Amino acid sequence: MEVVLDLIATLSRWSRGHLSDIALAIMATILVLFGPSLNAWVQQRIGSLNFIFRTLLFVLLCAVGYGLAMIYVTPWLAKGLGYFNNYTLAPVLLLVFFVIGVIADRN
Repeated sequence: MEVVLDLIATLSRWSRGHLSDIALAIMATILVLFGPSLNAWVQQRIGSLNFIFRTLLFVLLCAVGYGLAMIYVTPWLAKGLGYFNNYTLAPVLLLVFFVIGVIADRN
């Protein structure tokens, strides 16, 4: 049991040094998975607008909205992951990536 806890702590310490990259990967994957659904919802809502307004709103959502999410939400996610201790960070990251994989498989 001590070997397993030591392995988890070692993986967590390694992950802690790469939390910004890990958070970016999680955020990018979430946007890739849920982006098409959000785009379809927005297209459905703005479908009756003028072509120019519809195009402008869609560009704002995709370029500005997703860009701002990547820039501002990623550090918050990294900071939130940083609150886990060395015995919970690696299992939480494995669980998050497993859940993302299950969601991706179902899509």
